[in-house]
Amino acid sequence: MASWPLFSNSTQARYFAAVVPFLNSARLLTYGLRLSTDEALVKSVTREGKPEELLRGPLYYVLVLLFTVLVFWRESPIGIVSLSMMSGGDGFADIVGRRYGSAKLPFNDKKSWIGSISMFISGFLLSAIMLFYFSSLGCIHVSWEEAFGKLALVALAATAVECIPVTDVVDDNISVPLATMLVAFLLFSSNTQ
Repeated sequence: MASWPLFSNSTQARYFAAVVPFLNSARLLTYGLRLSTDEALVKSVTREGKPEELLRGPLYYVLVLLFTVLVFWRESPIGIVSLSMMSGGDGFADIVGRRYGSAKLPFNDKKSWIGSISMFISGFLLSAIMLFYFSSLGCIHVSWEEAFGKLALVALAATAVECIPVTDVVDDNISVPLATMLVAFLLFSSNTQ
């Protein structure tokens, strides 16, 4: 996402940028379906070291990235905030929660208070940083008087969705960005927040 402002203003630029997540999707499918093997990839991206794990969280992640590039591109805070919450928020929640998350949430013993708090804070901060970055390069206009409150609501919604104990039904690499997109769409209904 940080490279998007480097692309031209051409209408085809988003499709060129979509090549990377598309190729990553194809790579994950190839190795996840065991059409070919890459032990280094499997070990680096999965939790249990099984190739079929590539067909879940990692694949969902790059498919959401592909969708966001094609639909929102760099002209919309919705895509920027959604990817920030998915990568920064959910990513930090996992890392911090696994390391320091001894105090579990009362309604979900797979999630911790510290993981959820880190998701909210890191997702909010990364979203603000990325909005600042895109606005300073002229891709979007941000009304900062309103943006921080909206970002806090989006981060709260994404954190709440990430806490819900439904990961056996819906992977959080799908639920978090979709919830974020919905709330961000409602709050950032135009490019001029």
